[in-house]
Amino acid sequence: MDPKQHFFGGERRGYHHGRLRDALIEAARSLVAERGTAGFTLAEAAKRVGVTAAAPYRHFSDRNELMGELASRGFQLFGERLARAWDEGRPTILEAFRRMGAAYLAFAQEEPGLYAAMFGNVQTLAAPAPGAAADAALDSLRRASVAILRSYGAPESAARDLAFQIWAYSHGVAMLAVSGHLAASKACDPAAVLQQGTENIVEMTVRRLRGS
Repeated sequence: MDPKQHFFGGERRGYHHGRLRDALIEAARSLVAERGTAGFTLAEAAKRVGVTAAAPYRHFSDRNELMGELASRGFQLFGERLARAWDEGRPTILEAFRRMGAAYLAFAQEEPGLYAAMFGNVQTLAAPAPGAAADAALDSLRRASVAILRSYGAPESAARDLAFQIWAYSHGVAMLAVSGHLAASKACDPAAVLQQGTENIVEMTVRRLRGS
C-alpha cells in the first residue's frame, strides 16, 4: 500500500470506524495542493470524498478544524523525516546537516498540500494539537543547531537563533522551489542554493560568536 494511503487512512472504500475522517483529511490535502489554503470548503471536501455536505460535520466543527488536523499530521510526518535525516548527527555533523536540508526541501516539493497547510496560516497552530506537532518537528532544527555549534566550539546558547535563521532560509528556498522560481532546469538548483546558503549562515554565525 502507498505510505500516504496508510498515513491518511487507507483506500477510499467505506467509512466505518473513522475512515470518513481520514478520507476528508486526504481530500483536504489534495485540494490545498491544487488551490492553496483558502481554496476550498468543507462541502467541496465532502464532494470529493463522495458524501453529503453535512457528513463532514460529524467529524469537524468547521473548515479550520479540518485544516488544523491536516497541519498536525503534516508536522508529524515532517518531523519524522527531519529526525531520520539528522540521525543524531551520524556519521558526521556536516553530512547529517546536509541530509536534513535535503529532507526539508524534498518534503515541501513532494507534499505541497501538507506544507501549505502547515505554514499557510499561523492561526492554524493556535490549537493545542497542531501547535505541539509544529514545536516537536521544528525542535529537530534546534537540536541540530546545538550539535553544530558544539562541533565548532561555539556557545550553544545561540542555537535557538541559529535554528530560526536556518528555518527561515530553508522555508524561503522551499517556497521558491515549489512555485517553480527555483529549478535545476533554470540553472538554479534549489538543493544547491539551500545547501550553500545554510552552510554560509552557520559559518557567519560561528565567526560572529567566536569574535573572528
